[in-house]
Amino acid sequence: MNASIGETRVAVLGLGYVGSVTAACLAHLGHRVTGVDRDEHKVKSIETGTAPFYEPGLSELIQEGHESGRLSATTSLGLALEHADIALICVGTPSERNGNLGLDQLRRVCGQIATAWQDKDRQLIVAVRSTVFPGTCEELTAECLGGSDRFAVVSNPEFLREGNAVSDFLEPSLIVVGGVCPTAVEKVAALYHPLGVEACVVSLRTAEMIKYACNTFHALKVAFANEMGALSGALGIPGAEVMDTLCRDTKLNISPAYLKPGFAFGGSCLPKDVKALIRTGAEHGNALPILEAIEAVNDAQKLVLADKIVKQFGPDLSGKRFALWGLAFKPNTDDMREAPSRRLIDELLRRGAELVAYDPVAMTEARRIYEGEPRLRFARKRARKWRNWWALRNLAATSFQYRNGERRECWGLCCLRSCV
Repeated sequence: MNASIGETRVAVLGLGYVGSVTAACLAHLGHRVTGVDRDEHKVKSIETGTAPFYEPGLSELIQEGHESGRLSATTSLGLALEHADIALICVGTPSERNGNLGLDQLRRVCGQIATAWQDKDRQLIVAVRSTVFPGTCEELTAECLGGSDRFAVVSNPEFLREGNAVSDFLEPSLIVVGGVCPTAVEKVAALYHPLGVEACVVSLRTAEMIKYACNTFHALKVAFANEMGALSGALGIPGAEVMDTLCRDTKLNISPAYLKPGFAFGGSCLPKDVKALIRTGAEHGNALPILEAIEAVNDAQKLVLADKIVKQFGPDLSGKRFALWGLAFKPNTDDMREAPSRRLIDELLRRGAELVAYDPVAMTEARRIYEGEPRLRFARKRARKWRNWWALRNLAATSFQYRNGERRECWGLCCLRSCV
């Protein structure tokens, strides 16, 4: 495949699993790539056109890059950076005993980059493909690269699976590039233009975080499937059939549905069914820790807004008025069974707050539930300036009109958005 853009000179720092695959594939796309590693075996392998380890399709790409002259390797970082436009850092970040990431290799390489570049008068784009915690790239910019404007730091996480790495690179499902400098971000994203997949351009920390979100989501899916399989087996049901059927639903199950951060879930189905499965598992000797965690996380989410209010106004809310918009467990229904708003209302009332509430369709049901509560009143209509009642917004001053026509000022506005 030939690049449709001008070739970019890239130094790939670290020729381990990610680095070797990245270097070979970028050379295949038409870029001129120099790989760097302290391991002479890896360098010699690439210099002779062979792969330093087995990965389907990698050996052929390295041989192709070697023969075309677009792929080379060296143990000298300074030599690799001499004409480089972009330095892609692909060194390992292994787990330490306490679970933290080991960043020693990353810091060492960044320090070497700073030393090798100290006499240069042009900017080098430093793109981190290694898996790092959010904030690491900013730390590297300040600590190891001296905060110099000669370096533009970008996060470009990899999403390569062992055994499928070459195909994952050349047929990507996701490309992420994050950074502060638009020009640097654009240049890194342009490396992948020949693949025909538009890069997701995000902030630096978002790019770092998305790798963790993706990997932990994959881990969650494996653990959930195993948990459902174990319970299904205990009930004499083929677990594989259950999960295969679940995956047939690409509208709700395998889809973006329910994957937006927001308020807790509620209603007549999800809370009841989670509790029922946990109980069923216990009766059959099957612990279901993932489902138990779902309950715990959802219960905690119901009080997130209350915690924010307490943080801003203090624990005693006596004399404070707050507006709650959205009372049903989700938009376009009057169902308030297990509605997260009820837990929030109870907590704010417990702390002495005065509340005024509004919901487009659930007012009758809300009045029935809270009949006789003197510190909870219901607005006759919503204020025009807050049209999206289901959007979560920052606390802000507003006013409401009650049924008797009285208007009163509210200190805060809590608009609730259910994630379901």
